[in-house]
Amino acid sequence: LHQGTRAMSSAVARSLRSAPASARRLPGRAVLSRARSTAAVGVADDAEPQGSLFNPTAEHYALRELCAAFVRDEVEPQALEFNRAERFNHPLFRRAGELGLLGVTVDPEYGGAGMDAAAACIVHEELSASDPAFCLSYLAHSQLFVNNLARNGSAEQKAAWLPAACSGEAIGGMGMSEPEAGTDVLGMRTRAEQQADGSWLLNGGKMWITNGAVSDTELGDRYLIYARTGGPEVKASKAVSLFYVERGMAGFSLGQRLKDKCGMRASPTAELVFENVPLPAANLIGQPGGATVCMMRNLEIERVVLAAMGVGIARRSLEAMNAYATDRRAFGASLRDFGQIQRHIAESYAEYMAGKTYLYQTALGLDLDDAGNRLDTDGVKLYCTTMGKNVADRAIQVMGGYGYMGEYAVERLWRDAKLLEIGGGTLESHHKNMVRDMSQLDAMP
Repeated sequence: LHQGTRAMSSAVARSLRSAPASARRLPGRAVLSRARSTAAVGVADDAEPQGSLFNPTAEHYALRELCAAFVRDEVEPQALEFNRAERFNHPLFRRAGELGLLGVTVDPEYGGAGMDAAAACIVHEELSASDPAFCLSYLAHSQLFVNNLARNGSAEQKAAWLPAACSGEAIGGMGMSEPEAGTDVLGMRTRAEQQADGSWLLNGGKMWITNGAVSDTELGDRYLIYARTGGPEVKASKAVSLFYVERGMAGFSLGQRLKDKCGMRASPTAELVFENVPLPAANLIGQPGGATVCMMRNLEIERVVLAAMGVGIARRSLEAMNAYATDRRAFGASLRDFGQIQRHIAESYAEYMAGKTYLYQTALGLDLDDAGNRLDTDGVKLYCTTMGKNVADRAIQVMGGYGYMGEYAVERLWRDAKLLEIGGGTLESHHKNMVRDMSQLDAMP
């Protein structure tokens, strides 16, 4: 691990010390009686110890304990209610800030935890084992806004905008996709024109923006927005810049809150509109035309934590089907005694362990300040997101009618899992990127 991630953040350490004893101790993973969504979740009694691949240091292990207690005591009890209502749980988000989780990869100087990509994966895995929708909003804030700014902003910009984001006082997001520019991101039409005094005027719109709204009528607080600044004669990869935009700026408005989604219903998605939004010169992140490298670097950690979400979904689904298969009896025998059910459970376990191993191996080799890790950051997302969806699907199959009901967690996990194959890069884009990068390999690792 690179220097700076060896010591646990003061924020996480304080959270462990100040939490009640019930939230500090290593919680046993409850056997899910008929896999009801209200059952407890947490770290397994036989969880990998510190120094293992999944918990590389004592700090990582303590972080996992903290996250598991937070999930068990505060995330799990609200998950079903907020998903049914399609509401974002703002108080819970602020609570994550109090625990030091919102800036897990940010230097302590700016209010963060100063940890690494593996730590980010631990948080996303634990949250997604209970509420992937809340985790998606956490991802958009902690990685797409906070980590992005921490890696690409100036010292002055980080000092001005990161502390409130790390504490949970402000909720952030990132705007890249547009109605006609998704995978073809460099085809974006949102444009910023530099003015004579060095300021910028921003025009256009962004679509599918996680945390774009916190209610049906209210914007989030802060965003990093990609916009074209070069003319048609400029190569597309040299024509995109990154800007800081905040609620209350003239011309910045909520186009619409997007509802009735297949899954991730407690994570708000919105359209953002920019009409002659004046931006001070100081709101440009990096150099004009230099944002493509920022985008590619941040996409790598985004894809890794999306893979971690797939691992979390798979873990919870596997626990649910395993417990149900023991509890349920049919034809005078335990359900787990039937070969068809054994195949679902055994294949799910093997795929889950393969994905989790690939995930943490990739995360531990990822330098958040560098780019060039696309083959495995794409590869781990390609594998783990589909794996998570498939394990959730098998859990529903094993549980039959119970698994199909909203009262049981796997139905929600299955719906939530589909987005992971689309957001942060479609499966098809990963295929393209990986095969292109593999053309440079003479032998496989």
